[in-house]
Amino acid sequence: MIPGHWRPHHRDEDGELLGYLVPDGPGRYVPVTPFGHPLEEPGDEHDARAALDSRGLAYLADPWLLSVPDRDEPISVRIVEVSPERMRVANADFGYERVDLGHVFVLDVPETGRLRRA
Repeated sequence: MIPGHWRPHHRDEDGELLGYLVPDGPGRYVPVTPFGHPLEEPGDEHDARAALDSRGLAYLADPWLLSVPDRDEPISVRIVEVSPERMRVANADFGYERVDLGHVFVLDVPETGRLRRA
């Protein structure tokens, strides 16, 4: 569940949630995705909002890597769905035979470090 002190940032045009501003000291914020992945280093509120506005939601279509308990190397996944409580990612790794391609993993939000950009 997204912590209550995270400030949501919505796109002006349609009100779509682009991410959150996470407080990081007086007047400083980390811009994070809707699932809590940091997009940039801490900055002032204006810079953090600008970072979210400039990226939009395009990163949702990017390939990501997920650490799984039974493998040293992370596996390739695609984001399927994100909500304030959980996210779903689908296996896109042809070399990971433990589950079928497309198998959906459910992760808590904010995501705690198992997921990173490919």
